[in-house]
Amino acid sequence: MGCGVTKSDHFHKHSGKAIRAAVLIQRWYRQYVARTEMRRRYTWHIFQSIEYSGEQAQIKLYNFLGYLMDNFTPSSNERNLISHIFRENEVCRDAEWERYFCYKNIEVPEIYSGPHLTFPLTVEQAVGLVEAFRNKKQLHSRYVLQLLLETWKQLRMFPNINRISTCQSKEITICGDLHGQLEDLLLIFYKNGMPSLERPYLFNGDFVDRGKDSIEILLILFSFLLVYPSDIYLNRGNHEDHIVNLRYGFTKEVLTKYKMHGKRILKLLQKIFSWLPLATVIDQKVLVLHGGISDVTDLSLLARLDRHNYVSALRPPKKRHQSSSGMSIDSDMEEDVWSANKIFQRRTSLMYPKPLGTRESFHNRSLQDFSDRLKQSDVDQMEINRRRQSMFHFRSEKDMSQALSTESVKSENPADEWKQILDLLWSDPMTQDGCTPNEVRGGGCYWGPDITEDFLNRHNLQLIIRSHECKQEGYEFCHNRKVLTLFSASNYYDVGSNRGAYVRLGPDLVPYVVQYQASSMIRELTVRQSVGRTERSALKVLREQLFAHKSDLLCAFKKYDSTNKGVVSLSDWATAVENVMHLGVPWRMLRCQLVTSKTSDGMINYHEWFNELAIHGPNTDHIDQSLLETLYRHRSTLETIFRIVDTDNSGFITIEDFRQTWKLLSVYLKMEITDDAISDLAVTIDSNQDGSIDIDEFMEAFRLTDKKSRLERGRSMFMGTATDLTKLEGDPNI
Repeated sequence: MGCGVTKSDHFHKHSGKAIRAAVLIQRWYRQYVARTEMRRRYTWHIFQSIEYSGEQAQIKLYNFLGYLMDNFTPSSNERNLISHIFRENEVCRDAEWERYFCYKNIEVPEIYSGPHLTFPLTVEQAVGLVEAFRNKKQLHSRYVLQLLLETWKQLRMFPNINRISTCQSKEITICGDLHGQLEDLLLIFYKNGMPSLERPYLFNGDFVDRGKDSIEILLILFSFLLVYPSDIYLNRGNHEDHIVNLRYGFTKEVLTKYKMHGKRILKLLQKIFSWLPLATVIDQKVLVLHGGISDVTDLSLLARLDRHNYVSALRPPKKRHQSSSGMSIDSDMEEDVWSANKIFQRRTSLMYPKPLGTRESFHNRSLQDFSDRLKQSDVDQMEINRRRQSMFHFRSEKDMSQALSTESVKSENPADEWKQILDLLWSDPMTQDGCTPNEVRGGGCYWGPDITEDFLNRHNLQLIIRSHECKQEGYEFCHNRKVLTLFSASNYYDVGSNRGAYVRLGPDLVPYVVQYQASSMIRELTVRQSVGRTERSALKVLREQLFAHKSDLLCAFKKYDSTNKGVVSLSDWATAVENVMHLGVPWRMLRCQLVTSKTSDGMINYHEWFNELAIHGPNTDHIDQSLLETLYRHRSTLETIFRIVDTDNSGFITIEDFRQTWKLLSVYLKMEITDDAISDLAVTIDSNQDGSIDIDEFMEAFRLTDKKSRLERGRSMFMGTATDLTKLEGDPNI
């Protein structure tokens, strides 16, 4: 036989090529999956940093304003500007309120084509309301006030903690955050059925803010609550709070939709929010609450407190005093409640400023007096940064908190009550054992699996269902599947960013999770397209935030640019950006999406880069650049102060109030903003020279809102979190 190549040789040769090809394809696919996962994770991280830093900024602002209220003389201009949000000297008798909210003098014109309501409400009317809102119709303000008044009366009859049971023929459906996204609620009703005696529902807070249809969601839920008071349950969330609503859009939404009677509607909603139950227990085994628990959470204490005293969970309750007319008047809680208990000050989750003395020592204070005293020392700032970085490394804290928890629970006073409500509405679970203040959000705590185990044993429970956190799949189990997070607002950060979910719970108390995505657009996108779209949205916001930190970034770059040539290496660029932004994202990997201007040797020209990032508006060229940067960085805080100063909710403030707004902001930010710079802004905005500033026009004039983006719902300056995605850069698959 000859020495030719046999069939066997051909087979082995081809099979070897096939194996190599398969290995290459497999390696490519692993790299593709790893890269997609990396993009998904840093995109998600950017979104969450935006969300939580906004909440933290709002809490800090409210604490700052509360501090000013405590220390300014009652006759000062600044105190008058902000006093109304603290409900000072407010009449508290229900009969007085019902007269204030009376709807009978409001006429419904014949031209009105929306739904008409009669009371008591029927099922048909509640369903009709759903259909009307589906068709973009608006309920008349007379019916809104009437529906809200009836809801207020009904809610006052409920306990702080609803206790309900399933039976063989019933399942209860539990929904998480909806955040004004009516499309999600309509999809839940379509998939799961309308609320009824056979289909009871529990909605776990955060009905409002961020989305554009918050008032419609409330009216639908309240109408079904009135029709089925024993089968529809509503828990309070941290966004059922008029202070939070100032920042995240609900206040603006109501005043835009109900220009004539919006102020009364908002005031009545404040009362309603304070009467929402705090939690629900199902079959004595499953606890449903909005945020979470802490090492001192005590259901028996929560069941006894007067929940309506907590109009905002961000401020301690007020003592009641009888005035000469016999009416009940609010006053601030005595300061010794705070100063006497150092333990409580350490454990409290809100970031209270250090006390500067008693109220009596500040008779004639004004903003100017406080600008120096409020400046934080470098040591204080370093301590805050250290605690932020070590957020998940606090095992030593556990022992201290456990040793002190018994004393905290026993000491039943208003401060303890307030702490319990704050934890219940604002807390998040973590993977490590222990309990520590939640400094990422600024309120509530982080609690670990050991706290869950102890709490469930103490109260003879088996599961906690909570919401409060957006999850990519709409839900997530943690703590040995004893804590379930449920989030019902799909496409929350942007179209395709996450699914929504709800849970059906039967007598076996095993959660059956149903996922969905409300947008028809997402069904047409591949995974790659969806990740790409969400990533582009996150990078757009990231560029804006980088521009807003231009001054800090410039200083950071100059430390690496010793020859002052205006260029830095990629490595130095990434290090400098992280040192300023504290985001923990893989900057080197993001460089291609964020920087196009670089030299032939790969160095980055940071001056050209800032020109790329700059956001140019038609009216901004003559405005001081540092002031413009401040505007972009703190726009949500500024708009919040505007809406506080706008006491009559007209959307306009005077030039003088405009100046006071900027003075408040400058003291809050611990920076100097000159009167000349404020005057330039005022002249630019008051184009018709009528002496008043239109709040919305001001924000629009500097392109500080983006109506097309979901991300404008509460954007604020970035802050770091403990998750460090830069570690993934070392992954060989990426």
